Amino acid sequence: MPDRNSRAGAAVSLRGLVVASYGRRYGVTVAGLGEFDCVTRGKRSDLACGDRVRITSGSPGQGVIEEVEPRASLLYRSVAHRQKLIAANVTQAVIVVAAEPPPHEELLTRCLAASEHAGIPAAIVVNKSDLPQHAHALATLELYRGLGYPVVSLCALRDVEPLRPILHGGVSVFVGQSGVGKSTLINALCPDARARTRDISSALGAGRHTTTHARLYHLESGASLIDSPGMQAFGLHHLDARALAQAFVEFRDHIGACRFRDCRHLAEPGCAIVAAVAAGRIALRRLELYRRLVRERDSA
Repeated sequence: MPDRNSRAGAAVSLRGLVVASYGRRYGVTVAGLGEFDCVTRGKRSDLACGDRVRITSGSPGQGVIEEVEPRASLLYRSVAHRQKLIAANVTQAVIVVAAEPPPHEELLTRCLAASEHAGIPAAIVVNKSDLPQHAHALATLELYRGLGYPVVSLCALRDVEPLRPILHGGVSVFVGQSGVGKSTLINALCPDARARTRDISSALGAGRHTTTHARLYHLESGASLIDSPGMQAFGLHHLDARALAQAFVEFRDHIGACRFRDCRHLAEPGCAIVAAVAAGRIALRRLELYRRLVRERDSA
C-alpha cells in the first residue's frame, strides 16, 4: 500500500471518502492512510460529503480528486437556479427542529420535500425538550407523525439516547434551521466531533451558523453522521409542480384522480387533492404550503 508520506512526484491513485467540504477544498479519507487535503480539477465544485472518489496524490497528505463514483443518493437544495449539494450516499435525513426557536413549518416542509424527491427516508428530531415550549412544538409536529415520519424528542445537553435507535448503522445527514442545537446534538452523539457550538445570538433572534462546513463523523456503533451548516432557507427551484406534488406523501394516492391530467392543484375545477382536503383526508395547511412552493417557483 502507498505511504501517505510518500515523496513528492511519486503520484499514486487512491480510493477515498469525502468527509469534509470547505468550498473548493475537500477532506478525503483513505483506508489505512488517514485524511488528505484535496482539490478538484479546474473549477469543479459538484462534490458533497459522503461522495466516494478516486484521487491522485503526489505530495504528503495532499491530493487531487479525479473521479466521483456513482451515487446511491444525493440531497441538495437550489439557490437562484444553482444546486447546493448537501450530502451524498446517505440512507436517512434527520431534520432537527427545537422547542425554541419554534419549528419553522415551511422550512421543515422544504427539507422533507427534498428528501422525498431524492428517495431518502426522513426523521424529525425535536431538541430542547426541557423547555416549556416543547409541548407546542410537539403539537405542531403531530401532523407529520401521522404522515409516517418518526418524531423523536430529546434534550441534546442531557440525553441523546432516544435518537440512537433510528440511526440504524447507516449514514444520516443532519439538517436544520440555525440555532436548533444541531451541532450540540452531533457533539453529544460523537464526542470526538470537531463541530463548533456557539450561543444563540439574541441580537439576530436566530442561531449563528454553528457549523461552517459539512463534516462526516463515524460512531462506535458503525453509524455515520454528516453535520451540515445551519440554514434559514431551503430553495426548491429544481422541483416543478408535478415533482412537488409527489413529494407530499399524502397527495400520492389522489394524484391522477383529478378531472384534468395536467392539474396543478391550485385553482383547477375537479381537483382530487382539493376534494381530499374538503373530506378531511389531507390537512388544509399542507395544501397551502404546497401552493406557496409552486407559486414561488412560478414567479422565479
